[in-house]
Amino acid sequence: MVIQDATVFMYVSFQDDDMISVFGMDSATGALRRLLDVPVSGGPAPMTLSPDRRTLHVGRRGDRALTSFRVEPSNGELTEIGTVQLEGEPVYVAMDRAGRYVLSAYYYQSVVGVHAVDADGGVSGSPIEWRSTAHGAHAILTDRSNRFAYVPHIANRGPNAIFQFRFDAGSGRLTPNDPPRLSPSEYLGPRALVFHPTLNVVYFSDEQGGSVSAYNIDMVRGTLTSLQRVSTLPAGYGEPNTCSQIQMTPDGRFLYAPNRGHNSVASFTVDPSDGRLTPAGRVATEPVPRAFNVDPNGRFVYVGGLDSGRIATYQVQPPDGSLVPLETYEGGGRPMWVLLTRLD
Repeated sequence: MVIQDATVFMYVSFQDDDMISVFGMDSATGALRRLLDVPVSGGPAPMTLSPDRRTLHVGRRGDRALTSFRVEPSNGELTEIGTVQLEGEPVYVAMDRAGRYVLSAYYYQSVVGVHAVDADGGVSGSPIEWRSTAHGAHAILTDRSNRFAYVPHIANRGPNAIFQFRFDAGSGRLTPNDPPRLSPSEYLGPRALVFHPTLNVVYFSDEQGGSVSAYNIDMVRGTLTSLQRVSTLPAGYGEPNTCSQIQMTPDGRFLYAPNRGHNSVASFTVDPSDGRLTPAGRVATEPVPRAFNVDPNGRFVYVGGLDSGRIATYQVQPPDGSLVPLETYEGGGRPMWVLLTRLD
């Protein structure tokens, strides 16, 4: 297979294979070609890329470690540049908007952490923050202004709450906001989040609620107020189901949230004036769609099946963002994270 655009790469962490696989993506067709497999011991899972797209940070759940890799822009190859040991199992990693700190969440240890990066871009030293929150901490991410951070906690093993922090972009410190948490009145279990690229709106996938919840952000105080909740499931569906990750196209037009149980990806059209969502249907996907992502141009969606190990691909259809199935590719054992980037 010929890949016409060799500057778009996809990284997939396969936790059971102790491996990160690098794929080339064709920007015209969405086709993938497996380029190389990088051995990474200790169950690689969550990944994040620095804003300059030159450093990849990986959480190794089994080894309780954060490892940084230099990214070669010409071919996507990875070279390890640093590792720090942790006092917990990282389930989520992200960089602040300035690329100075790696933020991480620890579901089982009830903690969020902040590590500084060194001159080479790799994580180094002891954490600046190692802050207790509650069991079920599933993600941490700063808003577009880089002044506020939010940590969702699921409901069945956690407090069913979103912890709200102020973030100091100079020091990397977190300070609980007032109030320090938002607790939905319904049994939702906020799990993952994504920010609208231009509006002051953030969206959470609700693991137990089978829904997406949208919140307005007070850009003075950094606190959240409920805007909307929309189901990810078809009407009348009553079988067990949990939501996993959540992603949005770079232009903010469409949002996606997979269903684990129903084994589908729900699509939503985003109102450009206020961020409200309109359901645009669902498409069947691989068993237990935990990890997925959207390509940098917002034209294709890639979904990893946790149980099958395969990668399913879809094309985004204007004007509503619904998905059309394309190809399915062999992957590996327990795909835990899918990350796409343009490296030119």
